[in-house]
Amino acid sequence: MRVTYVGHSTVLIETVKANLLIDPFITSNSLAGLSIQDLPKIDAILLTHGHGDHVEDTQPIAERDGSLVIAIAELATYFSWKGLRTHGMSIGGGYTFDFGRVKLTQAFHGSSVTETNNRQIVYTGMPAGLVLNLEGKTIYHAGDTALFSDMKLIGSQNKIDLAFLPIGDNFTMGPEDARIAAGWINAKKVVPMHYNTFPVIKQDGQKFAGSLGNQGLYLAPGEAFEL
Repeated sequence: MRVTYVGHSTVLIETVKANLLIDPFITSNSLAGLSIQDLPKIDAILLTHGHGDHVEDTQPIAERDGSLVIAIAELATYFSWKGLRTHGMSIGGGYTFDFGRVKLTQAFHGSSVTETNNRQIVYTGMPAGLVLNLEGKTIYHAGDTALFSDMKLIGSQNKIDLAFLPIGDNFTMGPEDARIAAGWINAKKVVPMHYNTFPVIKQDGQKFAGSLGNQGLYLAPGEAFEL
């Protein structure tokens, strides 16, 4: 299995059965390590919440590849109304797809789509994290979140091989809280995400990964890891 950190919170996972893309935000991200054209055919797009820096490229990629969009029920409905194939879920629920199992965990954040033309904010359900069981490996993508104590439960219920945690601060937990989260989830490897894309979330990803010792894994945008 090949896991590529595209940038921000966007992660590409290539398995034998399917290519998965989490939170596609590429077009407006000048720090993205890949372009949409660089991506393989995407079989499923997994979304943690509805903010533009997590869903921006969902529609063009799904329309190009016929991708299934997997998201919290309200966000899935939003994209189904735009003509996309969707599968809605809710916090705490899991579903086994052809490529593996997806379970949604809680995350403490917001979730909405901002429609600038008519100055409306559309509610898109609760934010979520993702626990993925793929080819005998477990990946945890925390989405955008604050530190919360049930991360201990996520760690105790799952033997996590690879985790992606936000460290940007301001909108999510910062490096200090993310270090606590890393200890609680007890993943074999932890990759920092959701930082540097905007000035207000500027952080040192290499320093954070280094502070975790052998558990830390720094991936530059576009860099891959064989899991």
